[in-house]
Amino acid sequence: MIRKLTGDVTSFILDTKNTTYAFRVMESGQIEHLYYGRKIHVDDVTSLIEKHAFAPGNCNFYDDEHTNFTLEDVCLETSAYGKGDIREPMVEVVCKDGSTSLDFVYESDSITKGKEPFKTLPGSYDENNEVEHLTLTLRDKNEGFILELHYYVYEDENVITKSARFVNSSDNSVKLTRMLSQQLDINADKFVVTSFHGGWTKEMNKVDTPLNGGKYVNSSFTGTSSSRSNPFIFISRPETTENSGECYGFNLIYSGNHYEAVEVNSFHKTRISTGINPQNFTFDIAPGEDFEAPEAVLTYSYEGHNGMSQNLHAFVRKHIVRGEWRDKARPVLLNSWEASYFKFDEGSLVNLAKAGKEVGIELFVMDDGWFGTRNDDKQALGDWDCNMKKLPHGLEGLAKKINDLGLEFGIWVEPEMVNVNSDLYRTHPEWSMYIPGKAHSEGRNQRILDYSNPEVVDYMIEKMSSVFASANISYVKWDMNRTMTDIYSQYLDADHQLEVTHRYVCGVYRLMKALTEKFPHILFEGCAAGGNRFDLGALCYFPQIWGSDNTDAVCRLHIQNGYSYGYPLSTVGSHVSAVPNHQTLRNTPLDSRFAVASFGVLGYELNLNDANKEELEDIKSQIALYKQYRETLQKGKFYRRRADNIFEWTIVSQDQKTAVGMIMQQTVMPNDMYQTYTAVGLKEDAKYHFFGLTKKHDVRLFGDLINTAAPFHVKQGSLMHDIIAKFVKMDGETEDCTVYGDSLMYAGVKLKQSFVGTGYSDEVRFFPDFGSRLYFMEEMD
Repeated sequence: MIRKLTGDVTSFILDTKNTTYAFRVMESGQIEHLYYGRKIHVDDVTSLIEKHAFAPGNCNFYDDEHTNFTLEDVCLETSAYGKGDIREPMVEVVCKDGSTSLDFVYESDSITKGKEPFKTLPGSYDENNEVEHLTLTLRDKNEGFILELHYYVYEDENVITKSARFVNSSDNSVKLTRMLSQQLDINADKFVVTSFHGGWTKEMNKVDTPLNGGKYVNSSFTGTSSSRSNPFIFISRPETTENSGECYGFNLIYSGNHYEAVEVNSFHKTRISTGINPQNFTFDIAPGEDFEAPEAVLTYSYEGHNGMSQNLHAFVRKHIVRGEWRDKARPVLLNSWEASYFKFDEGSLVNLAKAGKEVGIELFVMDDGWFGTRNDDKQALGDWDCNMKKLPHGLEGLAKKINDLGLEFGIWVEPEMVNVNSDLYRTHPEWSMYIPGKAHSEGRNQRILDYSNPEVVDYMIEKMSSVFASANISYVKWDMNRTMTDIYSQYLDADHQLEVTHRYVCGVYRLMKALTEKFPHILFEGCAAGGNRFDLGALCYFPQIWGSDNTDAVCRLHIQNGYSYGYPLSTVGSHVSAVPNHQTLRNTPLDSRFAVASFGVLGYELNLNDANKEELEDIKSQIALYKQYRETLQKGKFYRRRADNIFEWTIVSQDQKTAVGMIMQQTVMPNDMYQTYTAVGLKEDAKYHFFGLTKKHDVRLFGDLINTAAPFHVKQGSLMHDIIAKFVKMDGETEDCTVYGDSLMYAGVKLKQSFVGTGYSDEVRFFPDFGSRLYFMEEMD
């Protein structure tokens, strides 16, 4: 709910279910931020206004009429250089006369319902279009520029989104050199800034940085939101835990170069700014033209990191992800990439799909290599015509064969890229990004198509539409495998080259929008060398994104745990692959590979035709189990509890009647037999059936210990060892009890002891390196 309070002070109160956001118009015309935190009753903001009698020394007054304060010591809703505030600015310009001072003051406001789409960018939405919307119009006293600040209040999700629009209402062109989306000033310091960093195959590593002074910047300059630094950050108190304490979350609905700065000034005020990265950014804005900044997302929770995550998960599910697949169950897929890479033909693909059908796969996906002369990654990218040598019946014929098996059919595309060795490049070299006459730094043997050029976007809309309409295609994996270098557009003149990266992102959005609207039945999965473009902008078009090219279960623990802070795991594609893993050469148990992947959108990426009978039976059981709990796993509320040597996760159905928990160990600690599983998010007074899966273990996993029980000596790795293993299995432990929700959450379940070398029976938990367990909780009548 949005309220405007009038009287001696004009102020605005934005309330969600559990939070309050308040600001007022100062006597000088600036907008002073007053409060953002736990919901409070506000009828008069007087008590929230910071009192100033005399400005401090070595600071500058705003003007001669207001000598009691300096803008450097005020919490502001927006700021610019020139009038005393020397902190991180939200907007910067270079005027015709070379001056850079801006002085935005309040002019008007409006409160409406509903949300108009942005002209060039995606944004949040409300299904009933009843979200409350506050617009503040500020005018620059120097040049007359207009700055609109937009606020949207999503009450149930405890989320406020903010965006800004710069309008050149002067008579002269102006160079816009910085245009952030929002700033939040908090009259406190000593926060911990949490950001997520990494790279290819090592995305979303959580980094905590205590900030007591100075500035912390999280940003990307790759042309994408990037796997190096995700645009999602949060700040919290040092004492904040997963389930208690203050936490502020921030994200940006944008897929390009982003920028998040957290700055503490000498007056112990903390400013959090988010938006487009100002590095190498300049837009020429002619008189009457405008520039819209991406939409920023803010949330607050006093229930710790999990509370913040729950707010953001609900917001993403309801107000970011859209279309037919928002609420539909996502199919279990089998992807051909790690099974065959570029070496396949129609026959091998159909055989792989048959094996998938036998274990319960629902969707078969043909990855890279199906078009042009694409036999490796050095050629044919951009030539989106079917390779008839590999697929003599074309996409349509292959799709029909896959459909006849009872499976849906999907393909891989990379519409933003081109190989120099391609017909498209030979025909239109000017359509790719490079600086004429200068050497180009290559990436993955490919170049980026210039989507700042509308002609290129139009061409690819037509070409991809032709591909998607050519067969019964139910799924598309949309990849983007390199970052930007030597950024240059031959479509734009020299004075507009610093606009290229943003124009490129807008062009990509136009392509995504056109294709997802034209083919609403297709499930699109975003990918950019894994998680190089895992952001809210992409999720406005793609309901799920490939979390990482790394399919190793141990690595995925960290990667998916990182994503979970800001994104629901229903948006994270996660696959079970073969071992040794293709990225790490690590061997992990099939059970653990499944356990981790099931806490995402489950898929498989391995050659099932090479799997033995026991592995196929296990995979078949896994897929059946996933389908049984798919509603909970894909749509439930996700909670973290531990993320150290032991990772502990829980997903609870929306009605709290069903839950799935997981514990996974990275490395065995000697003589450490005790372990407990503790649930989160259940009904306190409900009684639950708590149980785990009972499994028999391969006797070979116990190594030479077989000789402590065998009547004769058995050599490890011998034929006799293999024969015994075929007939002798070690019984695993059973966990099965009836327990109330409050006991599950506050006391936990003390599990059977783990193996520590002093004996083994079915009362002992076999829990080696990379071992895992899934537990299930079902409410009893």
